Amino acid sequence: MEALKRAPLFEGLSRKELVELARLTDDLEAPPGKVLCKEGETGREFFVIIDGTVEVEARGKHLATLGAGDFVGEIALLEQVPRMATVTVKTPVRFFVLTREAFRHLVDQNPTVERKVLRALVLRLLELSRDPTMA
Repeated sequence: MEALKRAPLFEGLSRKELVELARLTDDLEAPPGKVLCKEGETGREFFVIIDGTVEVEARGKHLATLGAGDFVGEIALLEQVPRMATVTVKTPVRFFVLTREAFRHLVDQNPTVERKVLRALVLRLLELSRDPTMA
């Protein structure tokens, strides 16, 4: 729950909502070289990095190296669209995975979770739109 709480996407959630969310996630590990998601493929899950690092690339260009507390795949929770980047494990990584189906189940029972997550997504999109490296 503490790791999910650190993800900006979920920072507006109450303790109760975070506990419900944590119950729906899987705690997994992956070795270096493992591709968590591939650019162009339809996204079905969201990842929160707990330990280790991953590399994010799009159109063959390095975009970022992410680590503990970072997350990727948030759009997949809301829409069934192609991934915008490839995420590859660089060091042994531990992460939480939340599927779109599990997230939909949660928001069906608690619509305020979706509103809070949507607000966090809007703020993230605004932040990215100001990042010159994303042009």
